[in-house]
Amino acid sequence: MTHIADNGVGAESNGQRLARLRARHRWTQQRLATEAGYSLAAVKAFEQGRRSLDRPAVILRFAQALDCHPTEITGAPYVPPHADRDGQAAVASVAAVRRALLRHGRPARPTDQEAVAVNVPELRARVDEANQHRQAAALTKSGAVLPPLVRDLQVAAEVTHGDQRRQVFALLASAYECAMQYLYKLGHTSDATLATERVVWASQETGDPLRILAARWYDAGEFLSIGEHDEAGAIIDDALTELGTIRSPGPEAVSLRGAFHLKASLNLARATDTKAAVRHLKQAEQAAEELGEDRNDWQMQFGPTNTALWAVSLPVEMGRGRDAVARAEKVRLPRDYSRERHSHFHIDRGRAYFYNGQRDLALRAFLDAERLAPQATRAHAAVRETVGTMIRTRKRGELVELGIRLGVV
Repeated sequence: MTHIADNGVGAESNGQRLARLRARHRWTQQRLATEAGYSLAAVKAFEQGRRSLDRPAVILRFAQALDCHPTEITGAPYVPPHADRDGQAAVASVAAVRRALLRHGRPARPTDQEAVAVNVPELRARVDEANQHRQAAALTKSGAVLPPLVRDLQVAAEVTHGDQRRQVFALLASAYECAMQYLYKLGHTSDATLATERVVWASQETGDPLRILAARWYDAGEFLSIGEHDEAGAIIDDALTELGTIRSPGPEAVSLRGAFHLKASLNLARATDTKAAVRHLKQAEQAAEELGEDRNDWQMQFGPTNTALWAVSLPVEMGRGRDAVARAEKVRLPRDYSRERHSHFHIDRGRAYFYNGQRDLALRAFLDAERLAPQATRAHAAVRETVGTMIRTRKRGELVELGIRLGVV
């Protein structure tokens, strides 16, 4: 379902889409409240746009009750307003990235020129560039470099052998991860899932046990995003068990273990198992302390800094604004830290301030996120819904201007 934002009459809220889905089932508001486990007053507030329907855990409960995909409530992917030229450019390459992903596992049928031109060091440099765009949330640049890069890596995987072929598949897995993040940030969740499958398949061809486990981290995220918490938990538990069998683990294994504990904390937070979520967060903090530094194994940015950021995200996921604000105000990010993670921190701060009733601070945080990662912020489902709710309840200068750029006005 694609949501057209620039229709001149204002975008639909998540609550309006929820009401339409409920009507499709011919349910009353009371029936939906009963099926989803919320009060009638809450359902009315969501549908009328007086209460922000932005928390994934809440959206998932309604999606499961209505037997729909969460994006049918959030409206993703969004078409940027025509005035947003950067946004239009960012989505222009989605079809080309999708075509490149679909060719995985098919004969590459390279030309003689393509086969001769395979150069693994050059391909590695291009993958590094793609990852730089990924960490900078530079979606337009990502969309431009990914289709030809994926094609060239698929050719290289077909014409190389032995250790060189395993190296190429490691590069291909990383490129697929870049594609996955690009598509996910733009709200193309089905295509992002396709990319995740390619990450898993390519990783298996590397023969590297840690690389294969790293791919499962993303696989668990796919099940988490649709509310299949038991399946996500099983993938995470299996990975942690396997990591626990490694004697004298190196920093890469410690980093991966910490990342899986963070994923477990998020999965359990959305499953409303607060105690278990906090327990896994503490285990991630222990891994970060053991590591003693910020690393970027498999582009996961694990370390003390990222763990501190997840410690803010966790109470946001649970709607605990006061706790999230208190934690966010203690975070000090390194100046050269990933723009993508930096911007996401500001998004979490904004949502935390909103939950805490500090709407002016919420606006400032969202503007900070937009400054660092314009397209990723404008396509972020929770930002769009939260800003839309703020506008519906109190229209003010900069807030409305941001709403226009988001396409929710």
